[in-house]
Amino acid sequence: MLFAYTKYHALGNDYIVIDPKDLPAPLTTEQVKTICHRNFGVGSDGILLGPLPAANAKCALKIYNPDGSLAEKSGNGVRIFSRYLWDTKIVGNDEFTLQTDGGIVRSTVFDGGKMARVEMGHVSFDSGKIPVAGGPREVINEKITVGGREFTYCAATIGNPHCVLPLPEISAALAHQYGPLLEVHPNFPRKTNVQFLKVLDRANIQIEIWERGAGYTLASGSSSSASAAVAHKLGRVDRSVSVHCPGGIIKIEIGDHFAIRMTGSVTRVAEGVISPEIFG
Repeated sequence: MLFAYTKYHALGNDYIVIDPKDLPAPLTTEQVKTICHRNFGVGSDGILLGPLPAANAKCALKIYNPDGSLAEKSGNGVRIFSRYLWDTKIVGNDEFTLQTDGGIVRSTVFDGGKMARVEMGHVSFDSGKIPVAGGPREVINEKITVGGREFTYCAATIGNPHCVLPLPEISAALAHQYGPLLEVHPNFPRKTNVQFLKVLDRANIQIEIWERGAGYTLASGSSSSASAAVAHKLGRVDRSVSVHCPGGIIKIEIGDHFAIRMTGSVTRVAEGVISPEIFG
Protein backbone atom coordinates (compact mmCIF):
# COMPACT_ATOMS: atom_id res chain seq x y z
CA MET A 1 0.00 0.00 0.00
CA LEU A 2 1.29 3.45 -0.91
CA PHE A 3 1.12 5.99 1.91
CA ALA A 4 1.22 9.76 1.75
CA TYR A 5 3.83 12.15 3.12
CA THR A 6 4.52 15.88 3.10
CA LYS A 7 8.03 17.28 3.32
CA TYR A 8 9.07 20.62 4.78
CA HIS A 9 12.31 22.27 5.84
CA ALA A 10 13.05 24.82 8.54
CA LEU A 11 16.26 26.60 7.49
CA GLY A 12 17.55 23.43 5.85
CA ASN A 13 16.56 21.08 8.69
CA ASP A 14 14.06 18.89 6.81
CA TYR A 15 11.33 16.64 8.10
CA ILE A 16 8.77 14.31 6.56
CA VAL A 17 5.27 14.53 8.04
CA ILE A 18 3.17 11.35 8.01
CA ASP A 19 -0.40 11.16 9.29
CA PRO A 20 -0.81 7.86 11.21
CA LYS A 21 -4.22 7.32 9.63
CA ASP A 22 -2.43 6.92 6.27
CA LEU A 23 -0.19 4.11 7.52
CA PRO A 24 -1.12 0.46 6.86
CA ALA A 25 0.80 -0.52 10.03
CA PRO A 26 2.92 1.26 12.67
CA LEU A 27 6.35 2.37 11.45
CA THR A 28 9.28 0.16 12.43
CA THR A 29 12.77 1.42 13.26
CA GLU A 30 14.11 0.03 9.99
CA GLN A 31 11.33 1.70 8.00
CA VAL A 32 12.12 5.06 9.62
CA LYS A 33 15.81 4.63 8.71
CA THR A 34 14.92 3.77 5.11
CA ILE A 35 12.46 6.63 4.61
CA CYS A 36 14.97 9.15 6.00
CA HIS A 37 17.89 7.78 3.95
CA ARG A 38 18.91 10.27 1.26
CA ASN A 39 19.80 7.58 -1.28
CA PHE A 40 17.43 4.71 -0.56
CA GLY A 41 14.40 6.67 0.69
CA VAL A 42 12.80 10.09 0.50
CA GLY A 43 15.58 11.66 2.59
CA SER A 44 15.16 13.79 5.70
CA ASP A 45 16.49 14.70 9.14
CA GLY A 46 13.54 12.91 10.73
CA ILE A 47 9.87 11.97 10.61
CA LEU A 48 7.01 13.78 12.33
CA LEU A 49 4.16 11.36 13.04
CA GLY A 50 0.83 13.00 13.78
CA PRO A 51 -1.70 14.22 14.57
CA LEU A 52 -2.10 11.77 17.44
CA PRO A 53 -4.71 11.93 20.25
CA ALA A 54 -3.85 14.12 23.26
CA ALA A 55 -5.78 14.69 26.47
CA ASN A 56 -4.48 18.18 27.26
CA ALA A 57 -3.53 19.59 23.85
CA LYS A 58 -4.90 20.05 20.35
CA CYS A 59 -3.01 16.89 19.36
CA ALA A 60 0.18 14.97 20.03
CA LEU A 61 3.27 14.47 17.92
CA LYS A 62 5.94 11.74 17.75
CA ILE A 63 9.36 12.82 16.49
CA TYR A 64 11.66 10.21 14.95
CA ASN A 65 15.37 10.75 14.36
CA PRO A 66 16.81 9.29 11.14
CA ASP A 67 18.43 6.47 13.12
CA GLY A 68 14.94 5.36 14.21
CA SER A 69 15.19 6.66 17.78
CA LEU A 70 12.59 8.98 19.28
CA ALA A 71 13.35 12.63 20.09
CA GLU A 72 11.57 14.18 23.06
CA LYS A 73 11.29 17.60 21.44
CA SER A 74 12.42 19.46 18.32
CA GLY A 75 11.89 23.18 17.86
CA ASN A 76 12.15 22.96 14.08
CA GLY A 77 10.01 19.82 14.10
CA VAL A 78 7.31 21.59 16.11
CA ARG A 79 7.38 24.57 13.74
CA ILE A 80 7.11 22.27 10.72
CA PHE A 81 4.30 20.21 12.23
CA SER A 82 2.49 23.42 13.16
CA ARG A 83 2.69 24.49 9.51
CA TYR A 84 1.36 21.08 8.45
CA LEU A 85 -1.63 21.47 10.78
CA TRP A 86 -2.17 24.96 9.35
CA ASP A 87 -1.91 23.67 5.75
CA THR A 88 -4.45 20.91 6.45
CA LYS A 89 -6.75 23.42 8.20
CA ILE A 90 -6.66 21.52 11.50
CA VAL A 91 -5.58 24.84 13.05
CA GLY A 92 -5.95 28.46 12.00
CA ASN A 93 -4.11 31.62 12.94
CA ASP A 94 -4.80 31.38 16.68
CA GLU A 95 -2.38 29.89 19.21
CA PHE A 96 -2.77 26.16 19.91
CA THR A 97 -1.03 23.51 22.01
CA LEU A 98 0.91 20.42 20.99
CA GLN A 99 1.92 17.46 23.15
CA THR A 100 5.48 16.22 22.60
CA ASP A 101 7.39 13.59 24.57
CA GLY A 102 9.33 16.55 26.01
CA GLY A 103 6.22 18.39 27.22
CA ILE A 104 3.43 20.62 25.93
CA VAL A 105 4.33 23.57 23.68
CA ARG A 106 2.22 26.47 22.43
CA SER A 107 2.46 27.40 18.77
CA THR A 108 1.22 30.07 16.37
CA VAL A 109 1.50 30.04 12.56
CA PHE A 110 1.54 33.38 10.73
CA ASP A 111 2.74 35.17 7.57
CA GLY A 112 0.71 32.89 5.33
CA GLY A 113 2.18 29.79 6.92
CA LYS A 114 5.79 30.82 6.27
CA MET A 115 6.60 31.59 9.92
CA ALA A 116 5.87 29.86 13.22
CA ARG A 117 6.34 31.02 16.79
CA VAL A 118 6.64 28.43 19.55
CA GLU A 119 6.59 28.80 23.33
CA MET A 120 9.15 26.07 23.94
CA GLY A 121 8.93 25.87 27.73
CA HIS A 122 11.67 26.53 30.29
CA VAL A 123 15.36 25.75 29.98
CA SER A 124 16.88 24.05 33.03
CA PHE A 125 20.56 23.54 33.85
CA ASP A 126 19.74 20.96 36.56
CA SER A 127 21.88 17.83 36.23
CA GLY A 128 19.03 15.57 37.31
CA LYS A 129 16.62 16.90 34.72
CA ILE A 130 19.01 16.95 31.72
CA PRO A 131 20.36 14.31 32.78
CA VAL A 132 24.13 14.55 33.45
CA ALA A 133 26.09 12.05 35.53
CA GLY A 134 27.24 13.07 39.02
CA GLY A 135 25.68 14.80 41.98
CA PRO A 136 22.84 17.36 41.92
CA ARG A 137 24.04 20.70 40.50
CA GLU A 138 23.66 23.24 37.75
CA VAL A 139 26.00 22.10 34.97
CA ILE A 140 27.83 25.34 34.15
CA ASN A 141 31.44 25.71 32.97
CA GLU A 142 32.50 22.14 33.63
CA LYS A 143 35.40 20.37 31.92
CA ILE A 144 35.04 17.48 29.47
CA THR A 145 37.67 15.70 27.39
CA VAL A 146 37.03 13.94 24.08
CA GLY A 147 39.36 13.00 21.25
CA GLY A 148 42.35 14.25 23.23
CA ARG A 149 40.96 17.78 23.61
CA GLU A 150 39.55 19.41 26.74
CA PHE A 151 36.48 21.64 26.45
CA THR A 152 34.52 23.77 28.88
CA TYR A 153 30.80 23.02 28.56
CA CYS A 154 27.40 23.85 29.97
CA ALA A 155 24.50 21.40 29.90
CA ALA A 156 20.82 22.24 29.59
CA THR A 157 17.43 20.75 28.85
CA ILE A 158 14.34 22.16 27.22
CA GLY A 159 12.67 18.76 27.21
CA ASN A 160 15.71 17.18 25.51
CA PRO A 161 19.39 17.18 26.54
CA HIS A 162 22.01 19.64 25.25
CA CYS A 163 25.75 20.07 25.70
CA VAL A 164 26.82 23.63 24.80
CA LEU A 165 30.50 24.45 24.29
CA PRO A 166 31.32 28.20 24.21
CA LEU A 167 34.37 28.77 22.00
CA PRO A 168 36.18 31.75 20.42
CA GLU A 169 35.94 30.13 16.97
CA ILE A 170 33.69 27.37 15.61
CA SER A 171 33.34 25.45 12.35
CA ALA A 172 31.46 22.62 10.70
CA ALA A 173 34.67 20.58 10.82
CA LEU A 174 34.80 21.02 14.60
CA ALA A 175 31.22 19.75 14.91
CA HIS A 176 31.94 16.75 12.70
CA GLN A 177 35.10 15.88 14.63
CA TYR A 178 33.92 16.21 18.22
CA GLY A 179 30.10 16.11 17.96
CA PRO A 180 29.81 12.31 17.65
CA LEU A 181 32.20 11.81 20.57
CA LEU A 182 30.32 14.20 22.85
CA GLU A 183 26.92 12.78 21.84
CA VAL A 184 27.77 9.41 23.41
CA HIS A 185 30.05 10.60 26.24
CA PRO A 186 29.32 8.74 29.52
CA ASN A 187 28.51 12.08 31.19
CA PHE A 188 25.19 11.92 29.32
CA PRO A 189 23.15 8.79 30.24
CA ARG A 190 20.59 9.47 27.47
CA LYS A 191 23.17 10.80 25.02
CA THR A 192 23.01 14.49 24.11
CA ASN A 193 22.63 17.10 21.40
CA VAL A 194 25.81 19.15 20.98
CA GLN A 195 26.20 22.85 20.15
CA PHE A 196 29.46 24.67 19.44
CA LEU A 197 28.74 28.27 20.42
CA LYS A 198 30.37 31.55 19.41
CA VAL A 199 28.99 34.78 20.92
CA LEU A 200 29.06 37.56 18.31
CA ASP A 201 27.64 40.40 20.42
CA ARG A 202 24.93 41.03 23.02
CA ALA A 203 22.16 40.16 20.53
CA ASN A 204 23.74 37.58 18.23
CA ILE A 205 25.29 34.14 18.59
CA GLN A 206 26.49 31.59 16.05
CA ILE A 207 26.23 27.82 16.49
CA GLU A 208 27.33 24.62 14.78
CA ILE A 209 25.10 21.66 15.63
CA TRP A 210 25.53 17.93 16.09
CA GLU A 211 22.13 16.37 16.81
CA ARG A 212 21.66 13.21 18.81
CA GLY A 213 20.50 10.48 16.44
CA ALA A 214 20.77 12.72 13.37
CA GLY A 215 24.32 14.02 13.08
CA TYR A 216 25.42 17.36 11.60
CA THR A 217 22.41 19.62 11.18
CA LEU A 218 21.93 22.96 9.41
CA ALA A 219 19.48 24.36 11.97
CA SER A 220 17.78 23.34 15.21
CA GLY A 221 15.15 25.11 17.26
CA SER A 222 15.87 23.32 20.53
CA SER A 223 19.64 23.77 20.00
CA SER A 224 19.08 27.48 19.36
CA SER A 225 16.97 27.69 22.52
CA ALA A 226 19.54 25.91 24.68
CA SER A 227 22.49 27.85 23.24
CA ALA A 228 20.82 31.24 23.71
CA ALA A 229 19.85 30.28 27.26
CA VAL A 230 23.44 29.24 28.08
CA ALA A 231 24.86 32.46 26.61
CA HIS A 232 22.37 34.44 28.70
CA LYS A 233 23.13 32.38 31.81
CA LEU A 234 26.81 33.22 31.32
CA GLY A 235 25.93 36.92 31.09
CA ARG A 236 27.12 37.27 27.51
CA VAL A 237 23.85 38.12 25.74
CA ASP A 238 20.63 39.95 26.55
CA ARG A 239 17.12 38.47 26.44
CA SER A 240 16.55 38.88 22.69
CA VAL A 241 18.97 36.76 20.67
CA SER A 242 19.37 36.02 16.96
CA VAL A 243 20.87 32.55 16.60
CA HIS A 244 22.88 32.19 13.41
CA CYS A 245 22.72 28.53 12.30
CA PRO A 246 24.38 27.33 9.09
CA GLY A 247 20.94 27.29 7.44
CA GLY A 248 19.74 30.70 8.66
CA ILE A 249 18.58 32.70 11.67
CA ILE A 250 16.24 31.62 14.48
CA LYS A 251 14.98 34.32 16.86
CA ILE A 252 14.94 33.50 20.57
CA GLU A 253 13.28 35.53 23.33
CA ILE A 254 14.29 34.60 26.89
CA GLY A 255 11.66 35.28 29.53
CA ASP A 256 11.55 34.86 33.29
CA HIS A 257 13.01 31.59 34.62
CA PHE A 258 14.48 30.95 31.16
CA ALA A 259 11.13 30.60 29.40
CA ILE A 260 11.88 30.41 25.67
CA ARG A 261 9.92 31.82 22.74
CA MET A 262 11.30 30.72 19.37
CA THR A 263 10.40 32.20 15.97
CA GLY A 264 11.57 30.92 12.61
CA SER A 265 10.60 30.14 9.04
CA VAL A 266 9.05 27.01 7.56
CA THR A 267 9.12 26.05 3.87
CA ARG A 268 6.86 23.49 2.23
CA VAL A 269 8.98 21.31 -0.07
CA ALA A 270 6.90 18.52 -1.57
CA GLU A 271 4.15 16.00 -1.10
CA GLY A 272 3.83 12.50 -2.48
CA VAL A 273 3.43 8.84 -1.71
CA ILE A 274 5.95 6.34 -0.38
CA SER A 275 6.13 2.98 -2.14
CA PRO A 276 6.51 -0.15 0.03
CA GLU A 277 9.06 -1.34 -2.55
CA ILE A 278 11.76 0.69 -0.74
CA PHE A 279 11.41 -1.65 2.25
CA GLY A 280 12.08 -4.76 0.20
